[in-house]
Amino acid sequence: MGDLPGQGTTTRARGHIRSFQEYIDEVDTWIDKARTFELPVFLLGHSMGGLVAIEWFKQQRNPRITGIILSSPCLGLQIKVNKALDLASRGLNVIAPSLKVDSGLSIDMATRNEDVIEADQNDSLYVRKVSVRWYRELLKTIESAMVPTDAFLRVPLLVMQAGDDKLVDKTMVIKWFSGVASHNKAYREWEGLYHEIFNEPEREDVFKAARAFTDQYI
Repeated sequence: MGDLPGQGTTTRARGHIRSFQEYIDEVDTWIDKARTFELPVFLLGHSMGGLVAIEWFKQQRNPRITGIILSSPCLGLQIKVNKALDLASRGLNVIAPSLKVDSGLSIDMATRNEDVIEADQNDSLYVRKVSVRWYRELLKTIESAMVPTDAFLRVPLLVMQAGDDKLVDKTMVIKWFSGVASHNKAYREWEGLYHEIFNEPEREDVFKAARAFTDQYI
């Protein structure tokens, strides 16, 4: 399917977007391609991808999605930017939106898997800096996602959360899950696992849980 704008091998400036809507529009193209196979379509979003999945689904009138899996969705940040920098980012978002700053995240905050850590350390495509605009758009979208909605009322929803998440504030994930109106939702948390639950040493159990969810609807 490719990479999101500003990520991976895309030609866009890495770590920068003009609007979060760019991510949502890209997912639109992926879903359209997936539907051509005429098979059940499940949308799985991890971390920021989980936030994208939430906002994408809210915009759909006829999503035709069989189910949604959110993995440690970015609905709040563990690392808090100090007030002075946050205030400065508001002005810079207007006059220098593409200015990039260090994300403040280290690879070993994401996973305990040494093989994955080593691979990420040697990955030239790994995003280490993000733009001021990206940061402001992320915060704005998190705020939007936290607004109560009945968009998920009839779609099967599974939220999978790292119990020892160093990146995402899991209390905000639980708050979102508790507030979302749904006839069919489930939350599962893995104690001791870091943010990237599908990369953790215990990932086999994580994959089994995701597979068990999808098997119910195919």
